[in-house]
Amino acid sequence: MYFAALLARTEDGWEASDMELDDVESLSDLIDLARSAAVDDDTVVALIEQEDAWFGVVRVDGEEDPRYFVSNAAAAARSSYGSMLTKELLGSDEEDDELDELDLDGTEDGEEESIAAFTDEDADEDGERGAGSEPVPAGPLGDPRLLDDLGVTNKQLMTLDGDALSEIADSLGATEVLEAVR
Repeated sequence: MYFAALLARTEDGWEASDMELDDVESLSDLIDLARSAAVDDDTVVALIEQEDAWFGVVRVDGEEDPRYFVSNAAAAARSSYGSMLTKELLGSDEEDDELDELDLDGTEDGEEESIAAFTDEDADEDGERGAGSEPVPAGPLGDPRLLDDLGVTNKQLMTLDGDALSEIADSLGATEVLEAVR
């Protein structure tokens, strides 16, 4: 199961809203949803978590390019919403950004085939990896500094586990509003 919420910064603090993932079929949909929650083009932080296996943070500041962080890229890449983030972070050239056969537990049919290890067969004649064959790291991926200016240091973000979203919300001063949508 996933938990997802949007935290929108306002003059008076943070506003939280439950993010309906059923309406999110691509990373573009997620970014559009975050931008629509913004108050006066201020910062919106989308938080996504899958049963303590991984968490992801997407930061949207007005029309600037979004910034991303995933706590465990290998675990995230095996789930529908996490794979959207890891593909973006790894620069996947795949055109198909839509989710296929999503189950509510966060897995898809054929999930065990979704992440293949890099083998010598994947290398070109110079031993280089081909486009899209970069292995997914079994650890953090993305911009660990995306929340530095909001009170969550990169060191703190890199070491979060367990109830990471609550710890992030606590550092942002948004614990009460996040818990209201949980």
